[in-house]
Amino acid sequence: MTEVQIFMTVEEAAAALRIGRTRMFDLIAKGEVSSVLIGRSRRVSVDALREYAKKLESTAA
Repeated sequence: MTEVQIFMTVEEAAAALRIGRTRMFDLIAKGEVSSVLIGRSRRVSVDALREYAKKLESTAA
């Protein structure tokens, strides 16, 4: 079975966007990127990153 990544750590999400960990936490705190808690771990979905990227693209156009 092929592995499908649905959630990533905040650090992985920051790396995917090529931004710092602190900036990623700031985007989450401001509600610009949605995240969930799984136990005590904060996770960001791949879809949430795609939505954020689309939002950035639409405002830049």
